[in-house]
Amino acid sequence: MSSTTDEAAAQGAAAAFSRVAACVEYSGTAYRGWQRQQPGVKSVQEEVEKALSRVANHPVQLFCAGRTDAGVHAACQIIHFDTSARRTPENWFHGANANLPHDISLVWAKPVGLDFHARFSAMARRYRYVIYNDPVRPAHLGREVTWNYRPLDVERMQEAAQVLIGEHDFTSYRATACQAKSPVKTVHHLKLIRFGRFIVLDIRANAFLHHMVRNIAGVLMQIGCGERPVEWAAEILAARNRHTGGLTAPAYGLYLVDVTYPEHFELPSRYIGPHFLSALNELD
Repeated sequence: MSSTTDEAAAQGAAAAFSRVAACVEYSGTAYRGWQRQQPGVKSVQEEVEKALSRVANHPVQLFCAGRTDAGVHAACQIIHFDTSARRTPENWFHGANANLPHDISLVWAKPVGLDFHARFSAMARRYRYVIYNDPVRPAHLGREVTWNYRPLDVERMQEAAQVLIGEHDFTSYRATACQAKSPVKTVHHLKLIRFGRFIVLDIRANAFLHHMVRNIAGVLMQIGCGERPVEWAAEILAARNRHTGGLTAPAYGLYLVDVTYPEHFELPSRYIGPHFLSALNELD
């Protein structure tokens, strides 16, 4: 077969499908994380793939911006998939939501070029870790926030957090089993704010290591309650040894809230979640 014929065949195959980007929000409480698991184990990916496959009328495989762990939530998980189906953004949006369980929603859908990739095109990711700080355990949002009964000093936590901003080796703040090729990441901002009984840790970085945000939250809560000095966060960072770190905070309070892409993709924007803290958008 000639090169001209090969090229024509490749162009024909490419024209047979298109790429769609979408935003998904979900409560991770009932799932073993984003990634599809073995049969019988619930995952967010499997539920969204099933819903979109019904709309497409063919099997759909999803790629995501960041694989969240069991119990972790998302207000803005970006995905993409390839399809031979011809649907409007509204068809994808309404059709998927009609087939999704109550704790998962498609927020928007948009056709994109084949050069877009939900994971590899991402420039930065943003998480919020939500702490409910009160002596009484909350009856509401029990699996949506992390409860800490000890009074937390937000100013101490913010002071300690300053050393984590910038490019660092975060070996001490990643899970022992983390498979990332490099522990060096760049934190663009790390802010803490009290909003009533809620304390929100808002962090944006080029990428994150496994359990990185939860380990940071665990260290800052120990500092905030006075159990450890402010300097402890820097000492842990310098040690480059996970065994010197503090406790890993629970998954319940963690939300993937935003993913940044180059402007030319023109992806829709939305307020930074989660919903019950949408008034905190002055953090932007």
